[in-house]
Amino acid sequence: MSGDGAYTVIAAADRGEPVAFSGEIESGETVTSDDYLGDVLVVNFWYAGCPPCRLEAPDLEALAQQFAPDGVSFLGVNIYDQAPTAMSFAEEFGVTYPSILDVNDGSVRLAFAGQVAPTATPTTLVLDQQGRVAARISGLVSEPSVLRSMITDVLAEAS
Repeated sequence: MSGDGAYTVIAAADRGEPVAFSGEIESGETVTSDDYLGDVLVVNFWYAGCPPCRLEAPDLEALAQQFAPDGVSFLGVNIYDQAPTAMSFAEEFGVTYPSILDVNDGSVRLAFAGQVAPTATPTTLVLDQQGRVAARISGLVSEPSVLRSMITDVLAEAS
């Protein structure tokens, strides 16, 4: 199911608990939410055959590169594919950040199943330095400037 690109920004005082998750990325390593505590984290739920996911991949990679010097991390959550397909997608679209392979148990999707559940594909979430969801885009990131502003705003909270 694809979203309409609607977005939600959650004020710091209204954010829920930090989201705890773990999963195996394409290389076979395990990553956890603890690996990203203290950083702003952008989480993108996607799969290789999803047309809007293919459209937004270059923009997400450009933002990942832009914000890397600021300590912002990007993490994909592939909801449908196994490692070879995910790696082929990353190579085709130049995506350098890792993706958790969530197809087998859906545990990462379940971890985010609260007030900002990733019900559409793609869904992009911005987590604050405490691991709480600060913003959500449901569907295609059609305007990278919106996601850029979300990331900038969450970065500014730490200053």
